Amino acid sequence: MSNVTKWFKLARVSQFALSTEAFTHGGEIPRRHTCEDEDVSPALSWTDPPSGTRALALILDDPDAPVGTFTHWLAWNIDPLAGGLAQGESASAEGTNDFGTGGWSGPCPPRGHGRHRYFFRLHAVDAELDIRPGAAREEFERALAGQVLETAELMGTYER
Repeated sequence: MSNVTKWFKLARVSQFALSTEAFTHGGEIPRRHTCEDEDVSPALSWTDPPSGTRALALILDDPDAPVGTFTHWLAWNIDPLAGGLAQGESASAEGTNDFGTGGWSGPCPPRGHGRHRYFFRLHAVDAELDIRPGAAREEFERALAGQVLETAELMGTYER
């Protein structure tokens, strides 16, 4: 066996992933998770955060909004060992979304604007983020800078 073959057998292929039972990657987000119904966050689960992960940070945004990228959820200092967040569960620390509220605010694209994409990005970070509850996206992103080990992504769509 060559050294290269030995290295590949020993190398860890990352399995850090984000998923939900509510929809498939690229699939339609169920109405119950939107402003047109219960507006509760879907249950999310993750697997295999990378070595050195001390916390997770989550952002949900809509890059197709007519005003530019629209933030729906900011959450941080999530326990990486928890394995997930239940439907409607708040994270230990959450920021202010672009609706001006804290926590989750689900998809709510303008009627007739077409299908929008919603990106859930879960960042594995090497330290807890030292930011105040209710922080805006800019503060959240500044705190993330230089801390991200790996990112898992899930995308869903919705149209009104």
